[in-house]
Amino acid sequence: MLRYLAKRASTYVFMIFLTTSAGYLLAVSTLQPALLEQERIPKPTPEQVVNSFRLKGLDPTLSPWERYVDWLTGILTRWDWGRSPNGAFINAEFGDRVWISTRLFLASIILTLVIGVALGVYTAARQYKASDRVITSYSYLMYIVPAPIAYFLVQLGAININESVGERVFFVTGISTPGLDGDGWAQFVDMLAHYAVPTFAITIAGWGAYQIAQRQYLLDNVNADFVRTARAKGLTRNQAISRHALRVSFIPVAQSIAFTIPAIFAGGFFAEKIFAWHGVGSWSIDAIALQDVNAATATLAYGSVIFAVGAILADFATTLVDPRVRVQ
Repeated sequence: MLRYLAKRASTYVFMIFLTTSAGYLLAVSTLQPALLEQERIPKPTPEQVVNSFRLKGLDPTLSPWERYVDWLTGILTRWDWGRSPNGAFINAEFGDRVWISTRLFLASIILTLVIGVALGVYTAARQYKASDRVITSYSYLMYIVPAPIAYFLVQLGAININESVGERVFFVTGISTPGLDGDGWAQFVDMLAHYAVPTFAITIAGWGAYQIAQRQYLLDNVNADFVRTARAKGLTRNQAISRHALRVSFIPVAQSIAFTIPAIFAGGFFAEKIFAWHGVGSWSIDAIALQDVNAATATLAYGSVIFAVGAILADFATTLVDPRVRVQ
C-alpha cells in the first residue's frame, strides 16, 4: 500500500509543478502591475516604475521566460516565492494566511465528511420515511442554493439572534476580538466563539453531497447478491448491510474526497470574504485585483497542493476499504 501511495504522490508532485509553472507563465504574460503604478498621485515616471519593480525582482523589461527562470531558481535554491508589487514578501504573507485558512476549514471538512456519510447511512436505512425525505430534500436544496447565499443566510440568522437577545451571542465577522486581554483559556474561548458561525455555515452547506452519494450507493448494494448471500448465512439485514454493503458503498464516496476538499476550499474564498477571515482565499482575490503575479501563482500552487492532498487521502481511504487495490 505504501508503494502504491508513493507512486501516486510522485505523480501529483509532477502535476503540481506543471500547473504552477503554466500558471506563472500565464500570469506574468497577462497581469501588468506596472499599469496600476501609473494611477498613483503623484504619477511616477516610467523609469521610476521600472527601477522600483527591478529592486523587487519584478523587472517588467524581462521576457516572461526570463522572469520564470529567475522565479523558479529562487524557489528551488532559497524557497523564495518572490515579492508583491507593494514590497511584501510572499513567504511571510502566505505563511500567515494559510494558517488562518487551515484553522477555518479543517474542522468544517471533518464535520462535512462525518455528518454527510452518517446521514447517508441513516437515510438509506429509512428509505422513503419522513426523516429520509426531509434530510434528502435538504441536501438537494443545497445543490440549488449557491454557497455564498447560504453563508449570508447563516450570518443574517446569527445577527437576528444577537438582536433578539439584546447582546452579542455569536461573532459574525473576524477571527478574534481586537485587544483581548486575558490568559490562554480566555483567548481559546474567544477563538471558539469566532469559529462557531463560519464553521456551521460551511458544514451545513457542504455535507449534502456526501449524504446523497452515500445514500444512493448504499441503496444500490442493499439488494446485491453478496448481501443476500450474507443474509442466507444467518446475518440479520442490519448486520449484512453494516459488514458488507456499507463497506462496498463507501468506495466511490472515499474517491470523491479528492474533489470535495478542494471544492470546500474554493467555496471558502467566499466564506473568508463574508466572515472577514483574511486567509488565502481573500488574499488570492486581492492578488488578482492588484495584478500580483507572485501571489496569484502562490495561491494556484496552494490549490494544487490541496487537490493533491485530497487525492492522496482518497487513495488511502480506497486502499482501506477496497482489497482489490491492495492486491494490485
